Amino acid sequence: MTNSAQETQAVAAKMATTIISRPLPEHSATIIGLTGELGAGKTTFVQGFTQALGITEKVKSPTFLLIKQYDIGQRRLYHIDCYRVNDYKELLPLEIEAILREPVNIVLIEWAERIAPILPSSYISIRLEHVGEDKRKISISP
Repeated sequence: MTNSAQETQAVAAKMATTIISRPLPEHSATIIGLTGELGAGKTTFVQGFTQALGITEKVKSPTFLLIKQYDIGQRRLYHIDCYRVNDYKELLPLEIEAILREPVNIVLIEWAERIAPILPSSYISIRLEHVGEDKRKISISP
């Protein structure tokens, strides 16, 4: 449970530092799927995650671009927003399958449920829920 945007970002930052310190996975990217209603805090979570990895530019959801890439040393972070996506096939021209396969990639996907058929079973699922004006319940499942 978090009581502010800053607390949500702190949870995300802790996750980012944990993930970046792990050895690279062998068979796919590190994928984090974010779900929750509009305004639940998905982008706020991404902002805390990216700040912890040293990304200094202001991170906004790539709602119209769909995918934004950031270089973080030897690794790459992809921020994907599937709000406008009706079917994962819409992302195929953007090489989503290659992005999800590459072990050096960390992939944060807002509205991940919209592309569930192409996500590996090993992805990290994060559900954000409103429980008050600024309060959020964050559920994480490996």
